[in-house]
Amino acid sequence: MNKFNFDEKVVRRGTNSIKWDEPKEDGVLPMWVADMDFKTAPCILEALKQRLDHGVFGYTYVPDSFYEAIIHWFSRRHQWQIQREDILYTSGVVPAISCALKAITMPGEKVLIQTPVYNCFFSSIRNSGCEVLENPLCRQGDSYVIDFEDFESKCADEKTTVFLLCNPHNPAGRVWTKDELQRMNDICMKHNVKVIADEIHCEIVMPGYTFQPFAAVNEACCNNSVVLNSPTKAFNIAGLQIATIICHDAELRRRIDRAININEVCDVNPFGVIALQAAYNQGEEWLDELNLYIHENYLTLKRFFNEHLPKIKLCRLEGTYLAWADLSHTALTADEATQKLLNQAKVMFNSGTMYGQQAGAHYLRINLACTRETLIEALKRVESVLLPYMAD
Repeated sequence: MNKFNFDEKVVRRGTNSIKWDEPKEDGVLPMWVADMDFKTAPCILEALKQRLDHGVFGYTYVPDSFYEAIIHWFSRRHQWQIQREDILYTSGVVPAISCALKAITMPGEKVLIQTPVYNCFFSSIRNSGCEVLENPLCRQGDSYVIDFEDFESKCADEKTTVFLLCNPHNPAGRVWTKDELQRMNDICMKHNVKVIADEIHCEIVMPGYTFQPFAAVNEACCNNSVVLNSPTKAFNIAGLQIATIICHDAELRRRIDRAININEVCDVNPFGVIALQAAYNQGEEWLDELNLYIHENYLTLKRFFNEHLPKIKLCRLEGTYLAWADLSHTALTADEATQKLLNQAKVMFNSGTMYGQQAGAHYLRINLACTRETLIEALKRVESVLLPYMAD
């Protein structure tokens, strides 16, 4: 019997939720931006209530117990031994990306990404004065693989100084293997390219797959990387604004720390500090049940498409709670489908073009972190709008 109730319906509309209140029309089911509709883990709620009862919320000091929670969690759950001095903190993973880019790159240099990929990668690179360089992932069956020949040619460009990795990959759903990560790093080191690894989705992994931290692959990966992480995705606490930067290279870490302070993202929310510790010290059982619930949502989506909308091909979900649906066998582009579904079905998905104009032109990103009741209702609405486009 399950200990936690992920079927509980939490009313989020009218709570200043970007996910639920951005759609202005009543009745829209939002399955777009990457946050979850589930209450966070009870251990986090209890820790936050205790902190709230104190009644004073001044500037917060980050205690040793914060670092200990991170070290013990990643050692226990991912067999990654992190040194205390390697950890920096900031307000979020996107600010962390920007600070790492500012510490490593010069304006005009190129940053390599694997498209389709998280849309903030594009903006962070451009805001740093750098140029986006794409290594498009290749569809293979119901998943994606890396074009290593193209990857190496892009790393060999003398202007390429950083590879910005998404691990697990949003939105392609890949959980990269140890061999894939090592090969990527070998190529990067050959061409003096540093790796910034966004691993915020690392705790959302489907049965049969194992997350491999980039820096734990081998010593070379550890020395050549900056790893960005946070419990905010896995425990649905993004609004509490807390993230970590893990960098073993002391000089590079000093430069990143300087960028954090220059860009004024050095002060963190006291509730974020408390929530991280509660999540990493007590949240493992809740997280394990969450992953099983999301996996069942994925299987529900897959069965529905196979039975009712067979021309929509769902990519295999290895990690994240974000399904990637291929529309290329239908008569619709991603942008067309997104608008029709919002206007006619009142269901809000992300158009794949957010993650690369070409790479995502025929894909939808679907947020599965909702109650099963919400998912099934949304799919019924989707069928009513998209069925006419399934004909040969």
